[in-house]
Amino acid sequence: MAVGAVLVTMVLFDVFQSILMPRRSGSILRLAPHLLVFIWPLWRWIGVRLRPAWRREDFLGTFAPFAIVLLLVAWFATLIVGFGLMLYALQDQFQPTIVDYETAFYVAGTSLFTIGFGDIVATAAPARTFVLLSGAAGLTIVGLVIALTFNLYGSFARREVLVLVLDSRAGVPPSGVRLLETYGRANIVDELATMFLQFELWTAEMLDSHLAYPILPYFRSSHDGQSWVSALGAVLDAATLLTTAIPEHAAQHNDLLRKGRAGAEMIYSIGCHAIVDLTHFQIFRHRFTNTSQGPGIERAEFEAACRQLADAGYPTLCSEKSWRAFAESRAAYATRLNLLARYFASPPSQWIGDRSVLAHVRADHIHA
Repeated sequence: MAVGAVLVTMVLFDVFQSILMPRRSGSILRLAPHLLVFIWPLWRWIGVRLRPAWRREDFLGTFAPFAIVLLLVAWFATLIVGFGLMLYALQDQFQPTIVDYETAFYVAGTSLFTIGFGDIVATAAPARTFVLLSGAAGLTIVGLVIALTFNLYGSFARREVLVLVLDSRAGVPPSGVRLLETYGRANIVDELATMFLQFELWTAEMLDSHLAYPILPYFRSSHDGQSWVSALGAVLDAATLLTTAIPEHAAQHNDLLRKGRAGAEMIYSIGCHAIVDLTHFQIFRHRFTNTSQGPGIERAEFEAACRQLADAGYPTLCSEKSWRAFAESRAAYATRLNLLARYFASPPSQWIGDRSVLAHVRADHIHA
């Protein structure tokens, strides 16, 4: 009886924390976080070795839906065992009497799924109470999981809108340098402030939903070469370049650049905050001890980016001072950003992720 009560309590607590609690919980008694932590590394290990790229993305993209189904199965299986143990302790209160654990699990399962064959009937108040509780738990979990699924896919769809917007502005995979280039060459630098504001709101909503529902980060973009990790990184790189590679006095004398620079500072602040919070898990913490907190790129890459921006019409200054400012600003998020990209096996993009191992080819080129 006691073991069964503990199992049922653990599952109901996990359901409450996973679905109803709108914030992250690190309780060791929970089942959902452990499933993600232990199964994803194996899934990722298999996925990154698949070729071609579209097959890899298809396989990795099945993990999040599979995890939801697996979690539901694990909850029900544990509840059947838990209620089965509790009903077996009350075996004399059934007609006919429950004679073994197999029969007890059968009764618990039919009660949990509200099938109600009526071949074994509870005859006393305690047994009837547990049978009713079992049925109520089953209906409640199914209803909550359905609501959770709609909520997850709604959050996923809203997240992907601006990820897709970057397709024409920052390329595929997205690049912060390419993003600024696009606005510069099209003479729409005045829209940079609006773009940064859009991504500021997007980052805030993404952070809130991904912390509340830890399964959401595992949902991959529906288009190859795109990822919420690389999208966030590209916008942060663009903001960092705009505030360091372009002299402040030049921006102050250009009203359009001044507004863009202000927007860049805001998205940089909330972007760094989001990356820190998203990597505030035990699976990431030990990885910072032996990892340098540098900018993640070489100075030659920074200088090449400055030349590209200069060609696009920006008054860049590629000096020692600007490089130091850029390196300091990017070091605040580069290591954590790369850890996120590698952990979620995001398609590699400029300056982000493991570009040597996960060489990515666009799906339309592959299928062609």
